[in-house]
Amino acid sequence: MKLYDLDLSGNCYKVRLFAALIGIKLELVPVDIPGGEHKRAPVIDLNPLGQLPVLVDDDVVLRDSQAILVYLARRYGGNQWWPDGAAQQATVVQWLSTAANEVQHGPNTARLIDKFGIPLNKEQALAVSAQLLSLLEQHLSQQQWLALGRPTIAECAVFPYVALAWEGGVTLDSYPAVQAWMGRIKALPGYIGMSGIA
Repeated sequence: MKLYDLDLSGNCYKVRLFAALIGIKLELVPVDIPGGEHKRAPVIDLNPLGQLPVLVDDDVVLRDSQAILVYLARRYGGNQWWPDGAAQQATVVQWLSTAANEVQHGPNTARLIDKFGIPLNKEQALAVSAQLLSLLEQHLSQQQWLALGRPTIAECAVFPYVALAWEGGVTLDSYPAVQAWMGRIKALPGYIGMSGIA
């Protein structure tokens, strides 16, 4: 199983983290984004958007970190990570959507601005981050995990860019429940970090 990967990408890290948690070996294929490798074969043939991550598992080729998490959980992870019931799946998916929207446009965008110098709207990113973190704090002050009372792929989807928020000037000091949740994730068997996340 190959993962076309960028070490500093939180989206790629989502997949690496989940694979580690369920004991899947990935063959990591580093992609030189500054060198434009993502716009050339084989990456552009696998994902016409030229984005990472891309997972290749035999004849299955998937782009988008949330889609890859669902696939790996369903095929290899068991019901703990991706449940069978419609309501339970929807409860997880709403957090995958949060990862693709509020997390992406909040702490991730702030990080892109501060760490990589990408010209985006910092004021808007900080406003979205504050709204997201308030939501997470309220939820996690009442529950240990995002969905179903246990770790699911929702954790892997939301955690990376929240944990990397400091790289975009977003502090978690006022969110003790979020910090405690991050600690629980880091204590999971098989947990791995990435640059910027211990």
